[in-house]
Amino acid sequence: RIMINTALERYRSQLHLYPLTDNIVTRDEMMYEEVFEKLSADDLIKLVRELPPRYRMVFNMYAIEGYHHKEIAETLGIKVGTSKSNLSRARDILQKKVKQYYDSSENIS
Repeated sequence: RIMINTALERYRSQLHLYPLTDNIVTRDEMMYEEVFEKLSADDLIKLVRELPPRYRMVFNMYAIEGYHHKEIAETLGIKVGTSKSNLSRARDILQKKVKQYYDSSENIS
């Protein structure tokens, strides 16, 4: 729980570091902002726990614990490319789950 909250705080604190090159906000971007605001740490933990173990391990090590792909590969005994691929797949799965979460919460409210 502490790691998730730390990751969320880090993400939120770094939002202002990236300059906006375009003031046009798409519907998807607005949706993800709304979802992120509605999504509690507990909900996020639940979604991460639903990931397949190999994707969850790489996601946790990279996104939460701050490991680099080389370190993840060495620790887990996999190739760097596999680490990158697993992280990408974990993100794709989480995006789909967040979209489902948003769609279901939108239908409720």
